[in-house]
Amino acid sequence: MTGDSSGAGDGLMMGTLSTLDRAKILDVLSGSEGFCQHCQTLLQSRIHTLIHGKFSKPLSVSNENGKCSAEVLSEKSSRLNLSDTSPEESTKTTSWRSGQTPKSVHSGRWTKNNPESVCSGTGRGSVDELSEEQKEHVRLAQIGSRKDFVHVERVNGKATNVLRGLELHTGVFNAEEQKMIVECVYSIQRKGQSGQLRARTYSEPHKWMRGKGRVTMQFGCCYNYALDKKGNPPGIVRDEEVDPLPPLFKEMIRRLVRWHVLPPSCVPDSCIVNIYDEGDCIPPHIDNHDFLRPFCTVSFLSECNILFGVNLNIVGPGEFAGPISIPLPLGSVLVLNGNAADIAKHCVPGVPARRISITFRKMDESRRPYSYSPDPDLMGIKPLGNHSSTKFKLPFQQEEWEKKTTMMGRNASMIDTTTTTNTNSYSHGDFPPLGSSNPGNRQRGKRK
Repeated sequence: MTGDSSGAGDGLMMGTLSTLDRAKILDVLSGSEGFCQHCQTLLQSRIHTLIHGKFSKPLSVSNENGKCSAEVLSEKSSRLNLSDTSPEESTKTTSWRSGQTPKSVHSGRWTKNNPESVCSGTGRGSVDELSEEQKEHVRLAQIGSRKDFVHVERVNGKATNVLRGLELHTGVFNAEEQKMIVECVYSIQRKGQSGQLRARTYSEPHKWMRGKGRVTMQFGCCYNYALDKKGNPPGIVRDEEVDPLPPLFKEMIRRLVRWHVLPPSCVPDSCIVNIYDEGDCIPPHIDNHDFLRPFCTVSFLSECNILFGVNLNIVGPGEFAGPISIPLPLGSVLVLNGNAADIAKHCVPGVPARRISITFRKMDESRRPYSYSPDPDLMGIKPLGNHSSTKFKLPFQQEEWEKKTTMMGRNASMIDTTTTTNTNSYSHGDFPPLGSSNPGNRQRGKRK
């Protein structure tokens, strides 16, 4: 099916259809080649509206080189007043839901299809003909997902794929959504700088050397990166309170579950925001097991690399070396599970430019804060049905990376595909102390 936005194209298509009898039209619709899922959805919607006598304008569908996509208008979505929204105002604020997409759509090179061909703003009335779930399916179809990462190292004498369980989903948040989220982060940061957040929510230590001093904000639980002054070990501090998840962050969580990025059995109830200046980093570590697996990180503002490996070396301040380096595109979500979360360490070397990351994690029930109560906004989230992941290749010298893995003398048939649960021989090393969490003790000026 080929749609043309011009009147001449529409006339040609309608003229062709008018020459066909009912049997031939049915034959076209039931052809052996079939239609892609999106065409089927849109066709069903059009037939439904036609039957009910509500069809008024043609639905434009394109099919180029065997790739079908629907040309759909982005709907007008409600917006957050980010500058005036506090984390506690979840009941007073509405924002984009999973199926409600702002106009512009990031067309990142990592997505299989071009989202702008789907939400280009040139469709004519087609969005009104789709249900909310159908609109969500259209956006979901633009996501790229890779789940076949392989890097083999010897673990307890066995050749093991230490990246088993690692996933990268791109295009999850488009350009306008990224802007909204970044503005929300900066708004909360200003509240932290002015002392309007709970003491352990916001931390902005003095930057005394390269790699030290990134800003952090914690929501849902207070987490110690190292032994604190009260003698609490690294992990969740159960008798400390921080601010609850901001409303927009809960919308992000809903999308991650709805769009099959995270399973409904592991809905995050806490998060940490990192604001990096140029040169800031995260040292090699394995995330504490006070948090369940999987967990995920969303990237904003600038692309950076994340390193993985059983052994990661510290080269210098903010500089690390490891066998695998994976770029994190804007708006992408990196999911860590299995070996990738429990055997391979990961780190972020000094970033080349300002960056924001938001890491969502679900607390172990036995480690939740004493004051914890379930958030009704995060209960009963169900994934969209009939979703199949889109495989794609990474644009970072994939062949060279694969050769490097092969040169290690490992064979795919040797990979231990059983998730290793005994990680006692590996340090669950956490980050070094972040410095003072008291806004009054900060020595950095406010951000503009």
